[in-house]
Amino acid sequence: MRKVGAVVCDRGMTIVLGRPGTEGLGEAVGVLREWQDDGASWQLHPGDLGWFWRFGAEATAAAVRTWSRNGRILAVGLLDGPTLLRLAIAPDAQEDEGLARRLVEDLVEPERGVLPEGRVSVEAPMDTVVQKLLAEEGWRTDAPWTPLRRDLTEPVEVPGARIEVVGPDRAHVRAAVQRASFDGSTFTDERWHAMAAGPPYAEARCLVAYDEQDNAVAAVTVWSAGPGRPGLLEPMGVHRGYRGRGYGKAITVAAAAALQRLGSSSAIVCTPSSNVGAVATYEAAGFRRLPQTRDRYRDAGAVGPRSAATS
Repeated sequence: MRKVGAVVCDRGMTIVLGRPGTEGLGEAVGVLREWQDDGASWQLHPGDLGWFWRFGAEATAAAVRTWSRNGRILAVGLLDGPTLLRLAIAPDAQEDEGLARRLVEDLVEPERGVLPEGRVSVEAPMDTVVQKLLAEEGWRTDAPWTPLRRDLTEPVEVPGARIEVVGPDRAHVRAAVQRASFDGSTFTDERWHAMAAGPPYAEARCLVAYDEQDNAVAAVTVWSAGPGRPGLLEPMGVHRGYRGRGYGKAITVAAAAALQRLGSSSAIVCTPSSNVGAVATYEAAGFRRLPQTRDRYRDAGAVGPRSAATS
């Protein structure tokens, strides 16, 4: 793992900011799997790295940051775009003030190579020391997101539409539905193949739903974190020409069933709270709302440390 930036000592132990490189991505994915728990706050999932892998292994490695102490990774961040860091913290380190202070130092100082100057955002687990320290730095809360969860210990009903598990020969269908579901999507079959080549996809599935005329109408990718852990839906979309006909519910139920077959304890998904249609679709598919989350953001004019939190 390549080390970058400064190091600080906490109780005689060094916290190191690193970039894993392509050879270290497997370790980052592995710890993210271990940190997933049905009782934990929403945070970065290995499926988020898996979905980012559509840009290739090198791009994924360039977007990942890790924070380690004595060789153990305690936090993993994904730059989901140049100005948004999505952060996961080891469950037993979420109240570690020394780690939190180091994280905040690296987040607020552009020269550390994590976030640039100007307006930037951080998605971090709620009710952690990192959230508290960012608030002390003057970072505000952004618009709310709604996480939802479906328990998979009970049988999952029949989806209500024909569902296909997509393999390499049908990647173009999955990609076409993605582009028809999201304005500005750049997903292609080449990017599907790049995503499928990543280690996280070994525990993932792409599903496509069809109507009675055999038109591809909705799609989803599901990511397992291993047996007994929550699995993620990322992304789910309905073709813009077929909305309002129940296909969102059908593909979401199919996603839950696929994760159940992979051994997941639950299916989880997160969507902007303002997207009331998406929230309603997930609820219709048996998902239950969890407490809302909010990113922290820094205004464009605010740069650098402002309080004792980063001293």
